[in-house]
Amino acid sequence: MYPAILSLPLISPALLGPLLLFILVSSITPGPNNAMLASSGLTFGMQRTVPHLLGVSLGFSLMVLLVGLGLGAVFVHEPMVYQVLKYLGAAYLLYLAWKIANSSSVQEGLSRARPIRFMQAVMFQWINPKAWVMAVGIVATYTPQQGFFGNLLIATLACVIINLPCVGLWVLFGSTLRRWLHKPGIVRGFNVAMALLLVASLYPVALELAGR
Repeated sequence: MYPAILSLPLISPALLGPLLLFILVSSITPGPNNAMLASSGLTFGMQRTVPHLLGVSLGFSLMVLLVGLGLGAVFVHEPMVYQVLKYLGAAYLLYLAWKIANSSSVQEGLSRARPIRFMQAVMFQWINPKAWVMAVGIVATYTPQQGFFGNLLIATLACVIINLPCVGLWVLFGSTLRRWLHKPGIVRGFNVAMALLLVASLYPVALELAGR
């Protein structure tokens, strides 16, 4: 006998389409993860960036699942926890932007530096403002309450299927540029551009601080 959860109504086709579109657009547009992945692809290449790539995609999908299972309720009852986490994440993103802007050349990256590891990428999702916006949006807007847990599993699976190739394109973009970007000045310019994207992603946090 199948679990009762599977007999409950699941996401309708009318809602599934917008859900998939939301995940697609949110995953492929610039943000902290994609800027870091593009820079890593350029500096370390596709193969060495794979753990970072998998950590981003699987870490985000796990985040959606856990937020849906009730972790988000913690921030409703204890909003200060969310605020502290958000500002710590913003400070860490500024640090990462500085590190990316000062990244070494491709040749130096191959010999000395080390790309972000799988678990580091997984944990980074919890201080990534864009990941929080995406996760909360998926759970609150596109996961119907009727048959919620079955719908949540569908939404989580959709994140895995769609997010991975989307963020992978940014790694491919960066690694493809390795064929042409061999001059340290050009590499530095690309990494500075990626660092600026990271800083730009903090615009909503800056607006909140300015309004206080």
